[in-house]
Amino acid sequence: MKKLAKLLALVLAVAMTFSLAACGKKVEETTEPVEETVSDTLVVGYSYFSEKFSPFFSKTAYDQEAASFTQLGTLTMDRAGALVLNGIDGETREYNGTDYTYYGPCDFVVTENEDGTVDYDITMREDLVFSDGEPVTIDDLIFTMYVYCDPSYDGSSTLNSTPIEGVKEYMDGMDYLYKLIIAAGKDNTDFSVWTEEQQTTFWANLEAAGVAFVTEIRDYCVDNGYNADTDPVEAWAANWGFSVPAGSTEADLFWTMCESYGWDLQSLSDTESAGSDLFGLFDGFADYNTIVTFGESASNIAGIIRTGDYSMRVHMTEIDATAILQLSLGIAPMHYYGDADLYDYDNNSFGFTKGDLSGVKSKTTQPLGAGPYVFDKYENGVITYHANENYYLGTPKTKYLLLQEGADADFLAGVTSGQLDIANPSFNQSCVESIKEYNSNGELTGDIVTTQTVDNNGYGYLGICATTVNVGGEIGSEASRNLRKGFQTIFANYRATAVNSYYGERATVIQYPVTNTSWAAPRPSDDGYEIAYSNDIDGNPIYTDSMTEEEKSDAAIEAAIGFFKAAGYTWDDASGKFTAAPTGADLTYEVMIPGDGIGDHPAFGILTSAKEALATIGITLEINDLANSADLWTALESGQCEMWTAAWGNSYDPDMRQNYHSSNIVGLPGSTESNHYGIQDEELDELIMVARQSSDQSFRKSTYKLCYDIVLDWGVELPTYQRQNAFIFSTERVNMDTMTPDITTNYPWFSEIENIEMN
Repeated sequence: MKKLAKLLALVLAVAMTFSLAACGKKVEETTEPVEETVSDTLVVGYSYFSEKFSPFFSKTAYDQEAASFTQLGTLTMDRAGALVLNGIDGETREYNGTDYTYYGPCDFVVTENEDGTVDYDITMREDLVFSDGEPVTIDDLIFTMYVYCDPSYDGSSTLNSTPIEGVKEYMDGMDYLYKLIIAAGKDNTDFSVWTEEQQTTFWANLEAAGVAFVTEIRDYCVDNGYNADTDPVEAWAANWGFSVPAGSTEADLFWTMCESYGWDLQSLSDTESAGSDLFGLFDGFADYNTIVTFGESASNIAGIIRTGDYSMRVHMTEIDATAILQLSLGIAPMHYYGDADLYDYDNNSFGFTKGDLSGVKSKTTQPLGAGPYVFDKYENGVITYHANENYYLGTPKTKYLLLQEGADADFLAGVTSGQLDIANPSFNQSCVESIKEYNSNGELTGDIVTTQTVDNNGYGYLGICATTVNVGGEIGSEASRNLRKGFQTIFANYRATAVNSYYGERATVIQYPVTNTSWAAPRPSDDGYEIAYSNDIDGNPIYTDSMTEEEKSDAAIEAAIGFFKAAGYTWDDASGKFTAAPTGADLTYEVMIPGDGIGDHPAFGILTSAKEALATIGITLEINDLANSADLWTALESGQCEMWTAAWGNSYDPDMRQNYHSSNIVGLPGSTESNHYGIQDEELDELIMVARQSSDQSFRKSTYKLCYDIVLDWGVELPTYQRQNAFIFSTERVNMDTMTPDITTNYPWFSEIENIEMN
């Protein structure tokens, strides 16, 4: 099914930070002489924007980056992904044998107090200026924080969820009217905050909007051949991933969806939409989308403390390893996004009226800040900027920056034809061959195109659901783990061949469930590092270095037999096959793979080889190659999927709570339903939280290693590959000697954009 926002959450195909693009074919070269001039404009290819160029309210990666060119963040990250806390004087760190010095607008001092609280002391440079000439002070940063912590804030930042002292009290007592009515329920009789008429109208209008919302889902199912127009509600609801009783109405389905989302209507709308926004279908929603006061609300946030014109302290009540990342904010100009006349720190006024962010939202399409470039306009698919003469690291060498929207297939052709200077194409084999064809030396870097690759901030994996693949319904038993490890042992053996066949040198096999770009990823030199699923039932190594591929396959099959026997499968010596499965298990399992129905997936070779190997021992693997990758969601969210292939995208901090904590398994009330593996392990839960509550990175890395080992022992995940992304540059037009050197996943090409010059 087509669940638009969900496809952004679980990366089922190529997911890139900068743009999604396939490479075009080589265009005909002109024989006309070209006058050589030095350009003053840098043109970068992008996928399509949503025109939410706000440091507060942008959502897509493209809009966020478009806004970031105009903004100045509090913290800098180095090439290895470590934060730079001494930005004012700079910190020098080695990378790839070269020393680099990193600067930033602020210094951070983190103090863990004896009582378990934490202080973040922030000191700002005193010479910072916004692009319009106004000085940057600590009041701009305080204003920014209060916007993120306002009761009416509905953007993507989660600063208000960190343990800042007093943030909860500040947000208490005020909320959106529609959320309060929902929380009170249809049978509410307390009309002290709203009237009975408002409540009655709300529920009637919500039901009407809900019926229209799910009707669009039905129309989608019918239009795409999943259902007939005459099918009952329960039939097309099932295809969308929801179960309702026979005879249900469209309204019944909508209320079921509301319950499944814990009445988070925004998430429901973002995730389940087949076209329209739920609130856009709601007649008179604006009357309910207002902030009202219903109880006591603190007048300030006690933990946000101004200590000087250029300094402040953020006091948190406990250690939260992710908190400092939340403090990595763009410093927004209060005089532009807010109202300087409404700022009076001593009297609890912070640049806007509490509960009213309309002024901030009115600037969503026109960003302004202290970043390297100044936003001019967005029209005809192009964002135009000019260099910020007030940028603290110096005026950018290239006067104009253009972000050009384009179709995916046109990015490489755009760079080679002169329409684009930089792009981020999908780095597949076709793209590689095309780039080599353009360059006269037949290499990825030459006279026409310069290619630079970085590891993708994510990884591919093969998942097995413990709730559907187990013995006797005991998902965590040794027998159940051995069942799953039998399959994973077979799968693991074929990873190198399949990944190399699909990606060539542009991907590598990984052994732990974390991207190699993370500081928490185990390295081959670390103690306890092992190849995933390379030991037999007795813990002995399956392979030797001298084995041929055929010998490795035979060894993997033999090891898998040991695991299946330990799981309780019946082995017949005469036939050399398993003839019966233990209670609750099966001799046949299905694996779903989003290969467009044609096997176009890096794990397809793993599955086809495994299918043949398993067949020799009497076990059938059915490969369901999905023409519509979104169908995988239906199976995962219904809890019926047995095995699948996909890829995770990762953030800077490898917090494992979302995907592996027992509280988030599918179907559990209040769950995010993001633990599709069904793994429920008390030790793992405890370790995940212990790692989250420490600021010691070495301790956290060793703790996460224990977590990874538990996940692998459950047999629910097999890491498969770490692929590369590529940035391509016009060698002819971009002066590559001025390009950001040693770009990485954490330090992209535009990290030092002020130094880039054109030829």
